[in-house]
Formats: sequence, C-alpha cells, structure tokens
Amino acid sequence: MQTTFIGVDVSKDSLVSYVHDTGVRRSLANERSAIEAWLRTLASGCAIGLEATSTYHQLLADLAHSTGLRVYVLNPKEVRRYASGVGLRAKTDRVDAALIARYIAHEHGGLKLYHPPSAEQRQLQHLLTRRAKLSRSRASVQQSVHGVPGLNRPLRQLLERFDALIGVIDARIECLLNACPQRQAASMRLRSIKGVGPVVAPALLNPLERFAFHNADSFVAYTGLDPRPDESGKRVGRRRLSKHGPSELRRLLYNAAMAAVSSPQWKPLYQHQLAKGLPRTAALVIIARKIARTAWSLYTHNTTFDPQRLSLRLT
Repeated sequence: MQTTFIGVDVSKDSLVSYVHDTGVRRSLANERSAIEAWLRTLASGCAIGLEATSTYHQLLADLAHSTGLRVYVLNPKEVRRYASGVGLRAKTDRVDAALIARYIAHEHGGLKLYHPPSAEQRQLQHLLTRRAKLSRSRASVQQSVHGVPGLNRPLRQLLERFDALIGVIDARIECLLNACPQRQAASMRLRSIKGVGPVVAPALLNPLERFAFHNADSFVAYTGLDPRPDESGKRVGRRRLSKHGPSELRRLLYNAAMAAVSSPQWKPLYQHQLAKGLPRTAALVIIARKIARTAWSLYTHNTTFDPQRLSLRLT
C-alpha cells in the first residue's frame, strides 16, 4: 500500500496540513474535536509529520498515534537545515507544512516513529523542563542585579523564593520517582555514578526509560555529545559536537562531569585527557560522554557504578 505523507505546521491555535502527493492543503483548529474529525477522513496508510513546538504539537501527535497512523515528531532545527539544503527561502504556515511533508516523504527511512510517553514520563519531563527554566531565570536575575548598590537584600530575598520554588519541584520529582519501585531503583543506580545527583539522575532516567537505545553510542548520539567528523580527502578538520539532542541534558551532563572530576574515581581519567594536551572543556566533554555511556550501561544491565572499570581505560 502506498503511503500518503502529510506535513502539518503547528501553532497554538491552528494547524495547517499539506498532502505531499496531491498538494491538498487544509486549515483546522488545534483542538480535540477538530483534529479527531480530520483524522477520521484520512486513510489508514497515512504518515503525519510535525515539528516539536513546546506542548502545542502533543494533542495532534497523541491523537494521530492512537488512530494507528505513523507519526513523526521532528526537531525544528533539522527541518530548517533541510529547508536550507533544498534552497527554500520563504517561510509561511503553508510553506512549512509542504516542507515537512516533503521531508518525511524523502527521509522517513531514517526517522524514528513517535511513541507517546506514559503519563508519569510526561509529568517528569514537564517538571524537569520547568525546573530548568527557573534555574536559568534565577541565574539571569542574579547576574543582572548583583553588585547594584542597595539591592543586595531584595536580591537575596528573591533568590530565596526562587530556591523555594525549585525545591518544591525537586520534591515532586522525588515523589514521582519513589511512586514506582522500579523507577526508584533505576534512579538510585544512576546516582551511584560519581557526579550524578538528584537532578541529573531523573534527567537521564526519563529518556532511558522511554526510548529503546540499542547501545551506548545511540544514547550518546541522543544527547548530542557525539563528535561530528569533518574530513574530506586529505583534509582533517576539527571535530565538533553534533548537539542534535536536548540541550538541557547536555548541560546537566557537563555539570555532572565538572562535579565528577574532583572525585578519586574520575580524576585520573580527567587528568589523562589533559595530559594528552586537550583543553579543559574538551576533557570535560569526554567525561560527560563517558558518564552518559555509563548511565546507559547501568540502566540496561541493572548494575551499579564500578570505578574499577574506569581505571582499565588508562592501562
């Protein structure tokens, strides 16, 4: 059966769809009744592509998946790169819907199908996202007001309120983990890694629990910590991180690496990288990548952190 590929441009209030083969366009409200009515008009062999846009795409993605359609939730950066690659200059809702339809029609073989998270996984991700935004806001306020005469006391009071709110979110994350014995045990195994604490552990656990990563390399690629080769002929360029994964998880893994390298378990590996002439940032990225690999291994094989395995890498 031939697949019909449909691209959908998503906004808060509306959806614009485009059928790749026929060029048929349609606009509808981004609400349950309108989406369900539209989905009933589609054949069972359809595939729908849409960009991840905050939470606005979730209703369509979930409803389309529940009807048995193939759904691709795309990274907006990847779609924009594709647009640049095919020489597309205009950007409107209809143009974007057509671009998404073209993208999944030609590239669906290398794309992952969307599978909705469980209610607990979605709630955990929601809490982690809100916590990250609050932490960034706290840091921004502190940097912008620090040192201004007469504002030290109000600043301290405001930061204390930020900390209290972040503490409430941390408590909810902890309750969510403790509500499931398997999830709680997995979190504790991840926290056995030096440098991984109560914030990094759930951030690692959520994707490990939700997606089937076949090996450690695939999980590292998900985080965006995988190095991207830059070679052509005899030219060997500088490798850079792909940064294709969630930026907040990369940030947390980097912070975990900074905390880990002061421990006896990770310090020799860190010093080994510095001795090779690598700058501090590059060495920390290597440690962060190793932490991600270790987390995948502990979660997959139900084991705890073994520092002896780190020392074997140096011999």
